[in-house]
Amino acid sequence: MTQDIEQADDRPDPVPDIDPAGTAGGERRYRFLVAGYSLSSYGTFLNMVALNLFVYETTGRALAMGLFMAVRLGSGFLAGLAAGGLLARFTAKSLMLYTNVAQAAVMLLLVFAPEGMRTATLMAVSVVVGACGTLFMVSLRSSIPEMVGDERRSWANSLSITGRSLAMVAGFASAGVVVSLVGYTAAFVVDMATFVVCAVTVALLPIAGGGGGKDARPESDGDSGGRTQESERRTGRRMPGAFLRSAAAPGLGLMVVLRGADAFGSSSHNAALPVYSAGLDASHPAVFVSAFWCLWALGNVVAQQLIQRYIKRTGRAVGAPGFGYGTCLMSGAFILAFAGFPSAATAVIALVAGAADGLTEVSYTSHLQTLPAELRGHAFGLSATVENLGFGVGMILVAAALDSHRPLTVVAWSHGVAIVIAVVFLIRVTGSRRRDRFPAPRSGADRGGQVR
Repeated sequence: MTQDIEQADDRPDPVPDIDPAGTAGGERRYRFLVAGYSLSSYGTFLNMVALNLFVYETTGRALAMGLFMAVRLGSGFLAGLAAGGLLARFTAKSLMLYTNVAQAAVMLLLVFAPEGMRTATLMAVSVVVGACGTLFMVSLRSSIPEMVGDERRSWANSLSITGRSLAMVAGFASAGVVVSLVGYTAAFVVDMATFVVCAVTVALLPIAGGGGGKDARPESDGDSGGRTQESERRTGRRMPGAFLRSAAAPGLGLMVVLRGADAFGSSSHNAALPVYSAGLDASHPAVFVSAFWCLWALGNVVAQQLIQRYIKRTGRAVGAPGFGYGTCLMSGAFILAFAGFPSAATAVIALVAGAADGLTEVSYTSHLQTLPAELRGHAFGLSATVENLGFGVGMILVAAALDSHRPLTVVAWSHGVAIVIAVVFLIRVTGSRRRDRFPAPRSGADRGGQVR
């Protein structure tokens, strides 16, 4: 199993064993799902701004904003722990459907909550949005091989990442306009509507689910399929054991650690960008932040197009090394973004940061999708848990550090950690591949059955 997983990214994409019409149909249905997912992502990022402002206006305390974010991240952390077990018991389609329904319901509750219940309702919103957002993402990513086939998983990952990147920029850019012109209630209604649309797109999909769920294999597998499903359900009941097995998968432990370090670094530039932007232009602090994220998204989209062309031309997925190299490039670019270069140079740096971020996302997700179905959901759950932990801890430490240090210093230290771990990861990956390509000569006993 060690060699299988470590070499999975070196193998050409397998020849599909389904007919081209079925493949095209699966891709059309997946595009439909990504459209709904992108729309719900827009609502999520819109409300990420609107809800924080609403929390501050309702409570009058900045501490409440931090508590709201902490509860949201904590809920996502716990959801990541439970995701693998839930995917072993329910289909990915069911989880994707009901997580959207739950988020739409809690936003409706917030819209009609009386003034005296708003604080409690906001905490409920943070719990539901944090947990359901993580469960949806884990369900989607772990079920992609079943939806489009193993041979198209990198394309599918690239498409969903492109949609989410564009939604992020649109959500952040329009949040101030929506809140200023039509108020918080309208922003919440828009978010609720996006979740409803996403739920409809999921409900209309004729997919079984996948990701280790009970419908991951067709019924035509007969007794073998039944035994596999029963095994996966037993795996779900033994969630801690399956969780540890996924963590112990060769190379995965270090990949997830690097992913957590990446999230830690991301917290630094997310917190430092408003501070740095205000230092550049105190009268218009949002200009630099908006321009930076727009260029970042453009770089991300361009990278997805290049990755898809590469996969189509070579027939190979962007594997684990791409994750390591992409992390180094991305972290280096984010550090340089705070170095005070001229605007034109900073624009190029933002494009590079977005492109590298897109590379890391596709390579990391595609690699985890090479895991066996019964471990895949647990692996994505473990990853989500570590990402939430890294980002949450980072936000606390970075916020404290920005009070006494320059943004460049804080970002350099935070992303520097990710670069160091990425270098260790690349050394390990290249070393493993070199040993696999040039195995050590066998001893005389191995060759002839006896020592000569």
